[in-house]
Amino acid sequence: MKMDKITVKIDGMMCGMCEAHIKDVIRKVCPEAKKVTASHTAGEATFVTDGPVDEERLRAAIDETGYSFLSVSSAPYEKKRWFGRS
Repeated sequence: MKMDKITVKIDGMMCGMCEAHIKDVIRKVCPEAKKVTASHTAGEATFVTDGPVDEERLRAAIDETGYSFLSVSSAPYEKKRWFGRS
């Protein structure tokens, strides 16, 4: 199964509660999202998905919460193997 790691750049997160708000928004807009993380210091959120992401819906949902959606990027996600074995 092909998985993608999605990185969303977000402005306006100041603390852990802001990160929690963003993670909730991502889970609501992309229910299939896994490994959802957010970092106010890095100004980004990441998650892994095996389906397409509706970027416009994600942008609108983040902007609605009072944060600023800056950009989104996608890269192939490789699951880490134990002890370097394939």
